[in-house]
Formats: sequence, structure tokens, C-alpha cells
Amino acid sequence: MSNLPNCPKCNSEYTYEDGSLFVCPECGHEWALGAETETSEETKVIKDANGNILNDGDTITVIKDLKVRGSSSVLKMGTRVKNIRLVDGDHDIDCKIDGFGAMKLKSEFVKKI
Repeated sequence: MSNLPNCPKCNSEYTYEDGSLFVCPECGHEWALGAETETSEETKVIKDANGNILNDGDTITVIKDLKVRGSSSVLKMGTRVKNIRLVDGDHDIDCKIDGFGAMKLKSEFVKKI
């Protein structure tokens, strides 16, 4: 067999070489040789407006009135949001807000309770 490294993300042994990158066919992760220890996706830290680290399942409060796209309503300052989920992208937080439904929020407009 070959001496290709296992996938650093899912530990699959079915990796293959594609040019200068290694590719995992099971999870789709791509990495360069020597980058197995460097996983910047998993170490991304999301902080609220006060600098507190946010985690999945936290309860947060909105710190300013936010306009809701596609609606004439406003998400008022002080609205509590329970059981948040952190995601990658421009808007860091996925959540469900009573009276509004599913929303995405930016971490700079919330504070952790």
C-alpha cells in the first residue's frame, strides 16, 4: 500500500494525492503536506460585542435595534435569544427567535448572558 497520511479531519485512510494537495473522498477535506496539525477551521473563536467567547447553546441578548430584511418589523434591543448555533460565514450565529422565526445574526451585535 501507499504511505499517504490519514485525513486529519475524519481520520479516513482512503486519501489520495491531487497535485500538491491531499484529498479525503469521504469528507471532502483538502490539505497540504505538513498542514495536518494546523486546523484553522476548528479553532475559529467567535466573540460577542464585549469580547466574551460564544459557544453553541449559549443564551445571548441583542444590544441594538436590528432591521429585519424582507419585513417592516425591527428586532428590539434587549431581545433574548436562547440556544444559539455558531456557523461559518458573514453571519456567525444561527438561531430561532420567538415571534420572528429562524434568523442569522452577527456576533458584533449581541452579548452573552
